[in-house]
Amino acid sequence: MLDMFTEFFRQLAEDHPRWNFIFFYEERQWDKVVSGLWLTVKLSVACVIFSVIIGIVGAAMQGANSRWVRGIVNGYIQFFRNTPPFVQLLFFYFALGRFTPTYSPDGWLEVPIITNVGWAIISLSFFAGAFNVEIFRAGVEAVPKSTQEAAEALGYKRLQIYRYIVLPLALRVSIPALNNNLVNLVKTTTQAFVIAVPELLYQSITIWNDFPSAQNPMMLVLFFSYLGLVGILVMGMNKWERSMRIPGYGG
Repeated sequence: MLDMFTEFFRQLAEDHPRWNFIFFYEERQWDKVVSGLWLTVKLSVACVIFSVIIGIVGAAMQGANSRWVRGIVNGYIQFFRNTPPFVQLLFFYFALGRFTPTYSPDGWLEVPIITNVGWAIISLSFFAGAFNVEIFRAGVEAVPKSTQEAAEALGYKRLQIYRYIVLPLALRVSIPALNNNLVNLVKTTTQAFVIAVPELLYQSITIWNDFPSAQNPMMLVLFFSYLGLVGILVMGMNKWERSMRIPGYGG
């Protein structure tokens, strides 16, 4: 059965040279697609998790009593919201990367402790996190002051109020906007190829550079792969939103 499958795509490539699904009958190209897709998934998951954490912490810091703390957070937001993620990736990898400590696994080769994948996660997480801070800030501001005052009257401390009262309610308001930002983040991970992160787009380019006839099939792989990743994320976010819904909060 497998032989018939591979033979079909071999024959398709001969009959229609512009539709060479080479990854279906050449193991080395198939391994590239699988490894690229798997790295894209890991990169997306890591960036989503870290950007949400940054958003929650940043929104809490925006409500700090210290003017310096609020200023630092606002400066971070303006820096990452007003510069392209493409430029940020280059800055983190080529500029900050020069100051990264290195180690020598064999006594000769110097390897930086933060790889290009690590810099991609850091850069993209900070980029999306800047938007998440504003999203969560809007959610926090939507929580009635009377609710927070009631918690204070019950003896809750400021951190407890944020953790147990404000944040759970703010999340319900923030999820729709957060959903959109995280979808954009997953799509933005394609830009990591600029610092040679071997994710799906990078691997696709290497395949069609070696086999120009495989360009159209690889475009289909990219299209449906990201359609699937974004679809899974949206369904998960929608399910989370429904499970957290409370009348009067978040629609």
